[in-house]
Amino acid sequence: MELESKIENGIYFIIINRESSLNALNNNIFILLEKAIHDIKSHGNALKGVIITGAGNKAFVAGADITEFLQLDQSQSEMLSIRGQNVFNSLEKLEIPVVAAVNGFALGGGCELAMACHLRVAGENAKFGQPEVNLGLIPGYGGTQRLTRYIGKTKALELILTCDMISAQQAMDLGLVNVVCESGKEIETTIALIEKIAKKGPYAISQSIKAVNAYYSKNDGMEYEARLFGETMVTDEAREGISAFLEKRKAVFRQN
Repeated sequence: MELESKIENGIYFIIINRESSLNALNNNIFILLEKAIHDIKSHGNALKGVIITGAGNKAFVAGADITEFLQLDQSQSEMLSIRGQNVFNSLEKLEIPVVAAVNGFALGGGCELAMACHLRVAGENAKFGQPEVNLGLIPGYGGTQRLTRYIGKTKALELILTCDMISAQQAMDLGLVNVVCESGKEIETTIALIEKIAKKGPYAISQSIKAVNAYYSKNDGMEYEARLFGETMVTDEAREGISAFLEKRKAVFRQN
């Protein structure tokens, strides 16, 4: 199973289980995420919270499964972006705390998944980044919007345009991460955080999440991001970037 879910002590665990692919997001993962979110909603306030993590100790989610990209036309690419945004928006709109336990690389779609969670706990060896421009693409699952909200326009543009990875400590300093812990203790630390929150009033918790989410509810940037994602996917630049990635070579975007 590429995604495992279970409930332990009132906490709903979602584990992205594609360790050999560094837990890259593919179409099946999104189907299973949608099912898990529906299952979470069915439990109402009986759950204390949700923990999302990746299998193994190398990656939370190291991006999207690029092998699915090459055959997409512009319309399909835009729909892919909208679908990813919708799943992550559904996650963000859950009315119990959703915490990412980031145990390694959180890149591209993985960084976007972590940002869709309400809170982020990162092991000290975790790395964050939006490297889509390396492929001639843009972040398409809400990354251009959430990264800007969390760390501001200046640093968001820097990370997106340079494709630089940042450490867990740098991410916390920028306001992207809530807690940095010893590597290997991400789940333990995340459980402690959820248990702390669970001692508060459950209705007040749910209403607080809704109120904070409402701050961004009128932002139309997601729609614009999806359209631009679709447009960039079909460019020669994107085809070169994606092919270079799959062929494990350096992309050549400009001829001098």
